[in-house]
Amino acid sequence: MSVYVVTGAAGFIGSVVAGLMLREGHTVFGVDNLNHVYDVRVKEHRLQALLPQANFHFIRDDITDRDFIARLAAMVPSADAVINLAAIAGVRASTTDPWSYLNTNTLGNLNMLEYARHQRVPKFILASTSSLYGNEGKPPHAETASTEHPLAPYAASKKGAEAFAYAYHHLYGIDVTVLRYFTVYGPAGRPDMVMFRFCQWVAEGKPVTITGDGEQSRGFTYVDDIARGTLLALKPVGFDVFNLGGHEVITINQLLHKLEHLLGKKGNITYIPSHPADVFENVADVTKARRELGWEPQVPLDEGMKRLVDWYLANRDWAKDVETP
Repeated sequence: MSVYVVTGAAGFIGSVVAGLMLREGHTVFGVDNLNHVYDVRVKEHRLQALLPQANFHFIRDDITDRDFIARLAAMVPSADAVINLAAIAGVRASTTDPWSYLNTNTLGNLNMLEYARHQRVPKFILASTSSLYGNEGKPPHAETASTEHPLAPYAASKKGAEAFAYAYHHLYGIDVTVLRYFTVYGPAGRPDMVMFRFCQWVAEGKPVTITGDGEQSRGFTYVDDIARGTLLALKPVGFDVFNLGGHEVITINQLLHKLEHLLGKKGNITYIPSHPADVFENVADVTKARRELGWEPQVPLDEGMKRLVDWYLANRDWAKDVETP
């Protein structure tokens, strides 16, 4: 069995990736600083499923701290791969605090690459973002689409992370897979994302705020499918980039109607102007991931949304109070 370092282990995707690795019998050193970018209760909830497992070792630390490189090396002198899922995400929020995004997403990734270089870790996976594609070209976006004009600091910080990853592949021979995630959803998701927000707002009778006219479209993919794709990306590729996501495409208005049906309640909708960092369509071309990774999403949107709603209702006593910015 293998030894993996997973950063962002208390995060939405990171916790599911770590759980899948543990079920396969691997050893996981999960790194997370449990910051308060969003309600830490959601992160603690995810960790509850990981901490009791014998092969899971939790490291509460900050990848942006340069001294962390040595601390991690002392705790994990040898690993089969680094899966760097630690990030501050969110397009609009990055316009108000770009420094946090630069520190975590770019500098933090550099620190993890330095750990991989010095400890001779052969494989590195970087979680990047579909936001890099911006509004250029016509969706669905393939990996060859332009990423030269990021619309927000979040995308720019991931662009920098990708550039550092390529440089370390070129200089030190680290095998690197860059995964550009599209819109991911599922139980215990990020409370700043549309699925969690709409679910809570409708369930609790809160105002439902929709940016623009609600006809913007997104390709949604269930988190377990994304986690499986991440593990498939551990194969040797030299340096390569893959889209993961875009399983089923619907508009934001259609998404709300589906959640209203599942919850048996109507939302109190307010439409507000679009933000200049928003894109109208965010849809993935995943032909390459299907062909080269053997990845195929398995969870239909209706089933995934039902699982999310069931999770919310089961955890409603505290999830109803989670801030949904």
